[in-house]
Amino acid sequence: MSTSASRGKRVFAGLSGGVDSALACALLVERGYDVTAVYMRNWSRDLPGFKCAWADDLADAERVAVTLGIDLEVWDCEAEYKATVVDYLVDAYARGYTPNPDVMCNQTVKFGTFAERAFAAGADYVATGHYARVAVDPGAAVRLMRAADEHKDQTYFLWRVGADVLARTLFPVGDVPSKAEVRRMCAERGLGVEAKPDSDGICFVGPVGIRTFLLDTLERRAGDVVEWETGRVLGHHDGAFLFTVGQRKGLDLGGGPARYVVSTDVRKNVVYVTADHQSPALFCDGLVLEDTRWIGGAEPAAGEYLVRTRHTGPLTPVHVEPGTDGSTARLAFFEPQRRVAPGQSAVIYDGLTCLGGGLVAM
Repeated sequence: MSTSASRGKRVFAGLSGGVDSALACALLVERGYDVTAVYMRNWSRDLPGFKCAWADDLADAERVAVTLGIDLEVWDCEAEYKATVVDYLVDAYARGYTPNPDVMCNQTVKFGTFAERAFAAGADYVATGHYARVAVDPGAAVRLMRAADEHKDQTYFLWRVGADVLARTLFPVGDVPSKAEVRRMCAERGLGVEAKPDSDGICFVGPVGIRTFLLDTLERRAGDVVEWETGRVLGHHDGAFLFTVGQRKGLDLGGGPARYVVSTDVRKNVVYVTADHQSPALFCDGLVLEDTRWIGGAEPAAGEYLVRTRHTGPLTPVHVEPGTDGSTARLAFFEPQRRVAPGQSAVIYDGLTCLGGGLVAM
């Protein structure tokens, strides 16, 4: 949007204290928007061995806001975040799924609670530091587009956000070609966060890791690690919910060849593994998706598209066949691909446009 068209438009921008959201706010101010920054306090609980960094992040956000001369509000979103992200993650792992909490956070908190409150407060737009782009076509059709920086592109995490919200969303860093350039632009503007490391992993888990978090939340259950090909017991574990398809580290089987998780059975509490990296059990010809969401509202026509099954993963050609029930789809690969853990997101693209996706079914 041009500076003349944007001048005076009110934007509530998420400001996490990180590099991307800081630059997003700066660019909005430079383009003439009336910007109110919002720090969403989603999680403040300390875990054993890990002090939550929310207060430090808030301090960084406050410094950025002062530098830019904009107001900063702190919104408490912890109740919504726990109910729709943390509890969702724990429940999914307990049932043998491997969830994407960032996908749910975007749907229910950042473009749910935050957007709803912002619009109710009179915002014309909301904005975040996501690496993505939005295009509004003639006739008001809204498209979610991959970012200029393909490696940092975050549309994989945005596929459950509806077109109604995207139509009123700004992604200022979506056109920036690289993270290095984002950092340079932050430094150039004196924002003071350009050297801050990227957030890595699940924010409320932090450096303790998902295993420690789950064992602090779910009941430890001793079970067997079983060789897929022979049924031989190779070792033991603290809960089948701790493992995911394709996992190699953390099996604690002593010496011998590296082994990979083929599947888990949380009901029987068994983890199946193989030492054969090319085992047919680690590959699949297609996927069944459940709980599908399509950004344009209508399902895409059956045909050939691209799919991404993990963030920064390759875009793989696939034939998509939407189900007749409106909430499922079948994907057929043109050559075998590594299996994807149930609960992960499979996101469908038509060229640069993110169409939507679904959760990989058991």
